[in-house]
Amino acid sequence: MAIVYHTHHTHNEPHSMTDAGSKLNWLRAAVLGANDGIVSVASIVVGVAGASNNSPGFILTAGVAGLVAGALSMAAGEYVSVSTQSDTEKALLAKERWELENLPEEELSELANIYEQKGLSKATAHTVALELTAHDAFAAHVDAELHINPDDLTNPWYAAIASALSFFVGAIIPLIAILLPPAPWRIPVTFISVLVALAATGALSAHVGGAKKMKATIRVIIGGAVAMVVTYSIGKAFGVMGI
Repeated sequence: MAIVYHTHHTHNEPHSMTDAGSKLNWLRAAVLGANDGIVSVASIVVGVAGASNNSPGFILTAGVAGLVAGALSMAAGEYVSVSTQSDTEKALLAKERWELENLPEEELSELANIYEQKGLSKATAHTVALELTAHDAFAAHVDAELHINPDDLTNPWYAAIASALSFFVGAIIPLIAILLPPAPWRIPVTFISVLVALAATGALSAHVGGAKKMKATIRVIIGGAVAMVVTYSIGKAFGVMGI
């Protein structure tokens, strides 16, 4: 499942940097969703190809079914996950508003303590808390205490649609790769196409996450190759040959 990461920012952080971080998180989630689509549908179609002696009808039916089911599953899972996160964040924001209205002195002291724990002197932390509270008490507290941007809560519908679309885009690659070539070339072409696609998603994912590209790419390629080999072998071993 593609997971959407929520990006938070401090009052000092420019909006352009926050927006860039949010876009990178969405890109990372999209890449992971596409990778899921590639591996899932590739495993299905090569397994069915092995079981049905490369029957295009069986391959197309299984591939489309896997694509649709996978995309819907990704969307539903992401919607539930992000909705839960959003509900939790909204509850925390409501609680913070209540505390600011009913316990202002305690909240001021709490904010000062947070900045004191970050390394400021007691006097400076108190001054900072006073100034931030005078400017925008709610924004100051949700940022320092909750690390939530109330104006940038993740929309579960956006997350669900993005997750489904990324899975669909990835899943289309092995489906096309196994249906277009002549029967003798279907499995080899699919293997090569899928490994190339996985190399691209692995490198992009590593780039977005700041990890080592070679290690991440090799790991993704090996995982996809093993999945296809296992499902193809199972299809060959238990399939009905000659269909």
